[in-house]
Amino acid sequence: MTLFKREMKGSTKLLVIFDAIMTLYISMIISMYDPELMKSLDEWVDIMPGIMSAVGMKAGAANLLGFMSSYLYGFILIICPMAFTILRANGLIARYTDKGSMVTLLAAPIKRRTVAFTQMKVLAGGIFALLIYATVLEIVCAAAGFPGELDIKKMILLNIGLLSLHLFIGGVSFLFSCLFSDAKYSVGFGAGIPALMFILQMLANTGGNAEKFKYATFFTLFNPDSLLACESGAIVGIAVLFAGAILLFLTGIWTFSKKDLHI
Repeated sequence: MTLFKREMKGSTKLLVIFDAIMTLYISMIISMYDPELMKSLDEWVDIMPGIMSAVGMKAGAANLLGFMSSYLYGFILIICPMAFTILRANGLIARYTDKGSMVTLLAAPIKRRTVAFTQMKVLAGGIFALLIYATVLEIVCAAAGFPGELDIKKMILLNIGLLSLHLFIGGVSFLFSCLFSDAKYSVGFGAGIPALMFILQMLANTGGNAEKFKYATFFTLFNPDSLLACESGAIVGIAVLFAGAILLFLTGIWTFSKKDLHI
């Protein structure tokens, strides 16, 4: 519990920074919802279809939630939590090992897997905190500007899918943080793989021959449009992401408990 409280306190600064960024973008995007303005935004999609599609922005939103899905869930609500996850995952395990301070943690009569499990809870707790904040902020901004227009139930389903995606990304970064004792390799793989997958998703979004890249990235499993339509395939996708996140976290804990730390 002492370690958990210390590390959660260490997450506070990053959480405040990313909460501030999301506050700016979420409030700004929701305030822009207007049938006339939507026509102008749709024109930008027509003018630059490749660029707009790459970041998940699509024309023809029929309601407030569709507008939010198009202009928030394709980029900003992916990038902000992902950046937090990558930075925090490296600091929870690999940074301690790289600097040689892991010996201090392991000097206590506590098993390695307990230490790793505690750090996993810190990372997952930070991800939960970010997305709960985003959810509450979306509801408040929508209620303030467009009372009664937001389908809260569907938005919560959308954010459950987003949470599953970011827990999966967290599992990837945490696994590499546990696997490597050198922070540069932890960051290289823990950040590089999610970033590469996101780039492939951006390419797939542009359509044409690049659409085949959707089969090479886990971001395809999170499909906001299909979730809003309550399609079974989209529900299966977020279930796979959540199950994959659990498997990745458990694999990371097992790897850390078995590795030779040379300390």
